[in-house]
Amino acid sequence: MRDILDAVASGDLSPAEAEARLAGYATTEAGRFDAARERRRGIPEAVLADGKTPAEVASMATAALETTGRALVTRADDAHVDAVTGALPAGATVDHDERARTLVVHAADFDPPSIDARVAVVTAGTSDAAVAGEAAALAQAVGATVERVDDVGVAHLGRVVDHLDTLRAADVAVVAAGREGALPTVVAGLIDTPVVAVPVSTGYGYGGEGESALLSMLQSCTVLSVVNVDAGFTAGAQAGLIARAVADARSE
Repeated sequence: MRDILDAVASGDLSPAEAEARLAGYATTEAGRFDAARERRRGIPEAVLADGKTPAEVASMATAALETTGRALVTRADDAHVDAVTGALPAGATVDHDERARTLVVHAADFDPPSIDARVAVVTAGTSDAAVAGEAAALAQAVGATVERVDDVGVAHLGRVVDHLDTLRAADVAVVAAGREGALPTVVAGLIDTPVVAVPVSTGYGYGGEGESALLSMLQSCTVLSVVNVDAGFTAGAQAGLIARAVADARSE
């Protein structure tokens, strides 16, 4: 504790950073930001914009930037993005993926992590790209190299076969699919690395909105893990944890 207080007194540590280190979180008007999550869990905390006002998201993102050097915002609309970018300090960099609705902000002096692991993020169709993009943002935040393999659904198996070298070179694969959700089962049957399946709420009529995809993945005859419908964040976090474990094993 004395080291933290000395760092605040010398100006090397802001009061917000000191609070986060002592309490494990930073308190804002919009809630509490879990600044210690990456040290505790290996994946960074993210700010979910859904259900929050633009001002609340900007407050949480600012706290994230002050305490960890970066902010990751998910499910952000244009108003959220404008509020966050308007609150940023000089020198901060912004990466906004409009389709995935993610916003990644780095402080000027932030050194992004890098680990020796590759994550393949795969989509069955273009309609799955938003959920896959959210997963990719999480895997990249952990420090993994992300390889995108898009629009390789089972309506033409040749499309996924053409990318087998990329898939087999990955340490973990996230596969997003809607409709009947068959692609993760196919991919898992062709590669020897872990597959995290993400059902996407595309499709219509009976079993639509991701229900058929979820049930299909849960009943997969090849071994894979399944997250909830449209849960790109969770899939990317799971892939990131696996990638980190692989990287740690390689470094030993």
